[in-house]
Amino acid sequence: MKRMLLPIALTAVLPAPTAFPHAFLDHAVPAVGSTVAGAPTQVELYYTQALEPAFSEAALTGPDGQAITTARASVDPQNPMELVLKLPALSPGHYKVKWHVVSVDTHRTEGSFSFDVQ
Repeated sequence: MKRMLLPIALTAVLPAPTAFPHAFLDHAVPAVGSTVAGAPTQVELYYTQALEPAFSEAALTGPDGQAITTARASVDPQNPMELVLKLPALSPGHYKVKWHVVSVDTHRTEGSFSFDVQ
């Protein structure tokens, strides 16, 4: 009986593992707030959970604040936690990436970040 009490007692006092119910931006390439020497050909956004491709998107605005036409962002088939936005040729300036994603657990998150091209 005493052997059974120890596992039960430990279960009661140990914290449950943390679950992250949303896909949060983990990191991006170009990095958030970075300055890059040359214009990137794509923005790679890495999240903390796998994404639902049909409901995940990113958009780019340029130095003048106007939307820049890009292909639709897509989830990398080799990494369902990565969203890729292919870019046209960019001039030097300040750019903003705005994104919204839905994770496989159906929770939506959104955010934005900027980077500069020299």
